[in-house]
Amino acid sequence: MHAQNIDEVIDQLGTIIEECFAENSKLVFFPILYRKVTIAVKLGIEKKEFDDNERMEKLDVVFANRYLEAYHQYKAGEKPTDSWQMAFDQAYAFWPIVLQHLLAGINAHINLDLGIAAAEIAGPNLESLKGDFYKINSLLSSMVEGVQQEIGRISPVIGILDMLAGKLDERLVDFSIQIARDGAWEFANEYHQSEASQKPELISKRDHSIAWLGKDIMKPGLILRVIAGFIKIFERKTVNKIAKAFEG
Repeated sequence: MHAQNIDEVIDQLGTIIEECFAENSKLVFFPILYRKVTIAVKLGIEKKEFDDNERMEKLDVVFANRYLEAYHQYKAGEKPTDSWQMAFDQAYAFWPIVLQHLLAGINAHINLDLGIAAAEIAGPNLESLKGDFYKINSLLSSMVEGVQQEIGRISPVIGILDMLAGKLDERLVDFSIQIARDGAWEFANEYHQSEASQKPELISKRDHSIAWLGKDIMKPGLILRVIAGFIKIFERKTVNKIAKAFEG
């Protein structure tokens, strides 16, 4: 069932987290992060930190509903977008580390879902949304940085490897939220300007390319795969223990 407001988004994310805990599923990592981000957005709206706070809640809800719908489709045995299918299929995969699961979810949600959601709620003037569009991305970026300490407790060697290899979360897949944000804004403009008859094909093409990027996140080049494998050795704990530490 689609969320109608930001409180319902938070509640539904909480339900998914509980369900994933019960199933010992690695899909728990993304909604934990996403719930933190959504709570932060809600607080920002209450403090009137956005250019248009009422519109921001609409964006948050439409944006979140794309993830919620994809998750429930997958759990029901239906076919979500390829981007989410790729991420969800890793629920019980052994080798991907926590950071890879987070980035796979962020990849699908920002690179595909955010542009669609922005275009759908912007009305005739998409450009007026750009400031808040970038703010929600900056918030997500700061939250990812904020969980590095939690990930450090889960993966003790990740801090050392970051120093040796640079920003591992970026080098792992040549991916960053900032790059994704700019690509998502370009896609939002393309989607917004397209005719209704063209939109399904645009989504399909975008989805296909983002799914391939997700595969690169989960299975990067040999050197980065070895680094991630080394981290995984020290990350071996039950999913629930990792998630509880990550939940803070």
